[in-house]
Amino acid sequence: MNVLVTGGAGFIGGHLCRRLLQGGHAVWAVDNFDPFYDPRIKRATVRELSAFPAFRLVEADVCDPDAAQAALPEAGCTRIDAIVHLAARAGVRPSVAEPLKYARVNVEGTAAVLELSRVMGNAPVVFGSSSSVYGNSAPVPFREDDPVAEPISPYAATKRAGELLCHAHHALYGTAIVCLRFFSVYGPRQRPDLAIHTFARLMAEGRPIPFFGDGSTERDYTYVDDIVQGIEGAIAFVRGNPGAFEIVNLGENQTVPLSRLVELLGAAMGVEPVLDRQPAQPGDVERTCADVGRARRLLGYDPRTRVEEGIPRFVEWFRSAAR
Repeated sequence: MNVLVTGGAGFIGGHLCRRLLQGGHAVWAVDNFDPFYDPRIKRATVRELSAFPAFRLVEADVCDPDAAQAALPEAGCTRIDAIVHLAARAGVRPSVAEPLKYARVNVEGTAAVLELSRVMGNAPVVFGSSSSVYGNSAPVPFREDDPVAEPISPYAATKRAGELLCHAHHALYGTAIVCLRFFSVYGPRQRPDLAIHTFARLMAEGRPIPFFGDGSTERDYTYVDDIVQGIEGAIAFVRGNPGAFEIVNLGENQTVPLSRLVELLGAAMGVEPVLDRQPAQPGDVERTCADVGRARRLLGYDPRTRVEEGIPRFVEWFRSAAR
């Protein structure tokens, strides 16, 4: 296949590109190296991916559809068999501070990618959404048919808007689309702003970690290899089911309290965590937990990495990256 991955130099995108290239596919990664976090991290990923002859980097902003469309033929991409749209401004708390930027990148950027799909022969699309769309109103475990009309952060609202744009595009053009609701993805190369990476760095430096609330908030932490397996299943699904539209959870189906996460991370790091207790943060949901029955049925999704196994794997990578 010829696969276009937006955000292809990022955390999930980089892992996905590698898996696709190892499977013999040609990959065009679109990324603008936004300084949301150190662009050198993404550049290092691109250097490793560039060892594969079938990898091409398209340095462009998905919010500028004309530039992206012009850059693809220049990079040798004249046919796309699937688009995986992962480019986004991520994070609940930063979205509270910068709602306009999140609306532009996550909403306008998704609309631009859908238009690119239309221009490139109605290529099927896999859209990276988020468990944050469920807010605090959905019962646990979260099911894809639960109401998602009450987001509690700008980030959540933009991801739900992206899903709605995907549905509208599907209704107009019959494009095969799967929207994947990711649940708290972690693992090697995780973005440095995310909780597990931040906590590990502070523990390594002997500094206290910010501990929001009483530690009872719960997340369905999902290892990146399991997420990538689910994305591969989604690509196969949209390729094999022309005209389909689905929304699918990708989680580990294991809810872990914040206090337990810190305990596991401290044990793997070999340190006793020092907590900087702070109030609960606006926009943070109380818990996330994925019902993955639909993912198993439609995508062949089979998450296997429990957090007790995944955290030590992350720490092993963290230590090797610090050398």
